[in-house]
Amino acid sequence: MLRSYELAYETYGEINHDRTNIVLITHALSGSHHAAGLYDGDRKPGWWDDLIGDGKDIDTEKYFCICINNIGSCYGSTSPMHIDPATGKRYRLKFPVLTISDIVQTQMVLLKSLGIDRLHAVVGGSMGGMQALCYAIEYPTFARHIVALATTAYTRPWAIAFNKIAIEAIRNDSRFRNGDYDPKDIEENGLNGLAIGRMAGHVSYLSPHSMKKKFDNNYVDKDGLYELFGRYEVERYLEYNGYNFPTNFDPLSYLFIIKTMNIFNSARGGDSLQMAYSKVRAKLHLISFGGDMLFLPYEMEQIRDIMIDIGKEKLVSYKMIDSDYGHDAFLVEVDKYGQYLKEIIDE
Repeated sequence: MLRSYELAYETYGEINHDRTNIVLITHALSGSHHAAGLYDGDRKPGWWDDLIGDGKDIDTEKYFCICINNIGSCYGSTSPMHIDPATGKRYRLKFPVLTISDIVQTQMVLLKSLGIDRLHAVVGGSMGGMQALCYAIEYPTFARHIVALATTAYTRPWAIAFNKIAIEAIRNDSRFRNGDYDPKDIEENGLNGLAIGRMAGHVSYLSPHSMKKKFDNNYVDKDGLYELFGRYEVERYLEYNGYNFPTNFDPLSYLFIIKTMNIFNSARGGDSLQMAYSKVRAKLHLISFGGDMLFLPYEMEQIRDIMIDIGKEKLVSYKMIDSDYGHDAFLVEVDKYGQYLKEIIDE
């Protein structure tokens, strides 16, 4: 248990007079509170900048958006590498395993402290979608609209298997030192175990179609075809993204976050899924993506079907976006669903 914690957050737009325009943005595994905008020193804008901003689909001239960095993340909120006030040392492996419900509970505390006692909408994809579902079930009157993209009612073996590659690669890297590594060393020199785990993650974020479209069977120009370690372009892509990731993301944060995702079940606490979703009172909007290989469309269709079966068909909508990109389509193909999301938010 954490005796105290800090949360980092960003806001966009202004709260209107009657405080009815507040939209909470929840982020995915390696995301942060920096959802939109481009600041001095940034190499690229916030991770959902195509969606959020003045005149965009979530229009910050109309809505006040807030994005909170998940507790456990390494982008400002309390994480395994923060100091435990009880010991004066970093938490490291003594950091608690958190649930999605725990993350949402800390967000509720922050929102209440800001005087926010009602939301117009919660919008999130992937792990952010898990948080959105949690709001719908555990805080059923807190938001008018819940929009969950590219997510699932509970994490299935396929996703857990990809995460297992990361867990084992990190734990068996000698420089991980059972969590007792020097964070500056990792930031400067990386960690091969985390890099390999991130490569596995990237495979799950794309799809066979998008990989063929991106890389086809092209070989790296400077590598010989018959060199043992000569590479295809897809291999170079995985190396680039994998080996750069540890310089920007903490290994222990990664381990704790994927544990949180692995144990996610929106029917936690002994409820069946039917009992859990019977608590929903907000309008629940589900958006899946045809080529998503991590959280397949049928997983979101299951939620829709449950809502219909329990007599809440008027509170649920479902749309599958025609996409071959893969799981990350919710981040990179905003043009395919942005107008639809705008219509939901604007009613």
